[in-house]
Amino acid sequence: MKSFFKSYGFILFWLLALTDIIAVSLQYFDLAFIAKPLLIPVLMCTLISQSNAGNNRWLLLAGLFFSFAGDVFLLYETSHPLFFIFGLASFLITHIFYIAFFLVIKSKAPSLLRQKPFLIFAVAVYSGGLLFLLIPNLGSLTIPVILYALVLSSMLLSSLHIYNKINAGAARLFITGAAFFVLSDSLLALNKFYTPLPLPGLLIMVTYCLAQFYIVKGFIAFQKQ
Repeated sequence: MKSFFKSYGFILFWLLALTDIIAVSLQYFDLAFIAKPLLIPVLMCTLISQSNAGNNRWLLLAGLFFSFAGDVFLLYETSHPLFFIFGLASFLITHIFYIAFFLVIKSKAPSLLRQKPFLIFAVAVYSGGLLFLLIPNLGSLTIPVILYALVLSSMLLSSLHIYNKINAGAARLFITGAAFFVLSDSLLALNKFYTPLPLPGLLIMVTYCLAQFYIVKGFIAFQKQ
C-alpha cells in the first residue's frame, strides 16, 4: 500500500479533486459526498509514503486531519448552521498546526519578514480589506471570522518567515500553498457573506486542492535538503 501511494498518491488525489469539481459543477452531490472526504486522507497517505517521520511531520499530519474534519463538516453546512461553525473551527486548528510547523524550523538565517517588513503590511492590508467587505454581513459570526482571518494571515506570514531558513524550492512550495489557502478561504468567505461568485464551487475547490498539494510537496522537498 505504501508503494502505491508513493507512486500514484498525487495522481489519485487529483483524480478525486477532478471528480469532486465535476460532481459539484453538474450538481451530482451524491458523488461529491464520496469524493471530497477522500481527498485529504489520500494526501496524508501520500505524505507518509514519500517522507519520513522527522522534521515535525506530525504537525502537518495533524493539520491535514483537521482539514479532513472541516471538509466533512462543510458538506453538511446547509442542513444546520452549526456545521459551518464546526468546519470553521476545524480549519482554524489546521492553520494553527501549520503555523506551529513553520515556526519550529530552526535556522540562524534571517527572517524574510525582517528583511522585507512591507510584506507584513501587505498581508495586513489584504486581510483588513477583506474584513471590511465581510463584517457588515457577518452578524453573530463577526468575532469568529475576525479570529479566523487573523490566524489565516499569521499562517501566510509564518510561511514567508521561513523563506531564507530552508531550501528555496521547498520555501516557494510552502508559500505557494499558504497563498492558495488564503485565496481559497477568501473566495469562500466572499461567496458566503458578500456576493455570490461565478462558479464558486470550482474556484474554491481548485484553490483549496492546490493549497494542500503545495504544502505537502513543500514538506517532501524540505526533507530532501
